[in-house]
Amino acid sequence: MIGLAHQGIATARYQDASPVAGLARFFPDATAMRMPVQFARLVETGQLPDYSESTVIEFGTPREVLFACKTPLEFADVLKLRNSDGSFEEEARVVAVQYHPGNTLVAARFNREVPNWIVKS
Repeated sequence: MIGLAHQGIATARYQDASPVAGLARFFPDATAMRMPVQFARLVETGQLPDYSESTVIEFGTPREVLFACKTPLEFADVLKLRNSDGSFEEEARVVAVQYHPGNTLVAARFNREVPNWIVKS
């Protein structure tokens, strides 16, 4: 009988370093990423966004973004997200929320199709 000379270590698809990874498990197409954005919660249609909080999109799918924030968001809240150079500016609706001490974990689905927003290498 031949034994293994070396042990191997397999890395999980989502590292548990971030609480958002736990939420990402509910989105099978989620890809780990780090995209800094600012976001605003829109209360009424046509409202000018007040980008009051910065965060990092930690996971994304072709239709959703997943991130942690300090703002207490709720299911169906509408958000406006943008990056610093303005090349990404989209509206999304909250589809999942998990509350952790000091953080709100959020999954939000784009209100329209956003082609090629995730670039995989």
